[in-house]
Amino acid sequence: LNQLDKAVEAAHTFFMANPEHMEMQQNIENYRTMAGVEVLPLVDREAKPHLESYSAGVKHYEADDFELAIKYFEQALRDYFNEDMECRALCEGPQRFEEYEYLGYKAGLYEAIADHYMQVLVCQHECVRELATRPGRLSPIENFLPLHFDYLQFAYYRVGEYVKALECAKAYLLLHPDDEDVLDNVDYYESLLDDNIDPASIEAREDLAMFVKRHKLESELIKSAAEGLGFSYTEPNYWIGYGGRQDENRVPSGVNVEGAEVHGLSMGKKSSPKIDRDLREGGPLLYENITFVYNSAQLNGTQRVLLDNVLSEEQCRELHSVASGIMLVGDGYRGKTSPHTPNEKFEGATVLKALKFGYEGRVPLKSARLFYDISEKARKIVESYFMLNSTLYFSYTHMVCRTALSGQQERRTDLSHPIHADNCLLDPEANECWKEPPAYTFRDYSALLYMNDDFEGGEFIFTEMDAKTVTASIKPKCGRMISFSSGGENPHGVKAVTKGQRCAVALWFTLDPLYRELERIQADEVIAILDREQQGKHELSINPKDEL
Repeated sequence: LNQLDKAVEAAHTFFMANPEHMEMQQNIENYRTMAGVEVLPLVDREAKPHLESYSAGVKHYEADDFELAIKYFEQALRDYFNEDMECRALCEGPQRFEEYEYLGYKAGLYEAIADHYMQVLVCQHECVRELATRPGRLSPIENFLPLHFDYLQFAYYRVGEYVKALECAKAYLLLHPDDEDVLDNVDYYESLLDDNIDPASIEAREDLAMFVKRHKLESELIKSAAEGLGFSYTEPNYWIGYGGRQDENRVPSGVNVEGAEVHGLSMGKKSSPKIDRDLREGGPLLYENITFVYNSAQLNGTQRVLLDNVLSEEQCRELHSVASGIMLVGDGYRGKTSPHTPNEKFEGATVLKALKFGYEGRVPLKSARLFYDISEKARKIVESYFMLNSTLYFSYTHMVCRTALSGQQERRTDLSHPIHADNCLLDPEANECWKEPPAYTFRDYSALLYMNDDFEGGEFIFTEMDAKTVTASIKPKCGRMISFSSGGENPHGVKAVTKGQRCAVALWFTLDPLYRELERIQADEVIAILDREQQGKHELSINPKDEL
């Protein structure tokens, strides 16, 4: 209908809930071009006021504009409590019968009334989760409501309002009473108060105190009813303790305001979200000739390593040669020729396919076997370097080539592969990475092993969670391997390939054997059979062709 403003609104609204959907991002860019303007207003029609105010507060806080941060966080809280009232009111609906057959429902009058009101109460109790969840998302923002008070206690401290800082810190402790950092902050704020103010007279913020009191009473009621009416109920952990501010500000005890910066008050942002395992690196590289280039610190991140000479020049040439014989356009992306950008052609192939083609004589079996062997070599290196306590399994193995399409390279502003994380949905606006489907949440480590450098562009880049600030850029070349943990701590992408063809072996690994790559298991069996055949054991009842 040529109503481009409404088209942009609808596309942007969808994209905000589906930040991994690159085609929608391209649509927005196309609408901007069609409208002939540099900038189109982006309106999220599903935006929730309390979430918008919260996000604005975080941005001002990170820019050290504490006055404006306070303004937006306070507005976010007012909006939050209003939204909470509306959410609770909407729970007051007719009884639902999802768990049992309506016509077979035999409860007496009092049981039915109690059942109905318990449904209402559980629904109202869940509003905490509802209000912390962005439109279109499945998972709530961790520790969402307490975070408002965590940000506010420090922002008020930075503008010299110590009473309000103390009120907010005590409010935070209502939900996390054992938080040692905030307990220390409370002691420190109390030491800053005027002599005529009794610290004991400063109580936690009333808005949160009332909220928490009601929340605890509801919890007791639901547990009591569950016991009396015979239904099961487990109280969720609504206030996840490790959802924290994106800095690690902690006011050191006994330090004056002017000296706080000098005495170790950290204003630096966290480089990554929490990873649920011990982080180690620097283990042996296992093979001779491999050259260590950079570690995590040198790559400005967490769980990153760059190595050279993982492949020899001869192996690179052999792999590049076999690639042309086994690659399928759009492999791994349902046959889409250009899944990431319309300006490049994407081709790929799996290990099992390479072995199949090798067995059939369509490519040298030795070359197909090399693809299998070098991917196993990479797996062993990653497992050893990051000093993992358990076995690292293949989750997916893919030889990929990206080819610049001629006539489409002028004034390119897109990426060859947009910024993303490998096991969660990167949401730059919220500064979050959502570990939920359709993300491959079981992936733990990733690696890319490069085969050539005779192309232009195509640099691999790491960014901050904003998907814009580049923290490291790596130029591919034969035998170079970059490996990293797969979570939101390592957003990455590929710059546009503007000339030639860029080829690599992409590897994803998991620590969970449940998610082992099926094709890899089949390939292992084929390799084992081929090895036995070479040893002259022809009496085997299974042959490789059957497996393939």
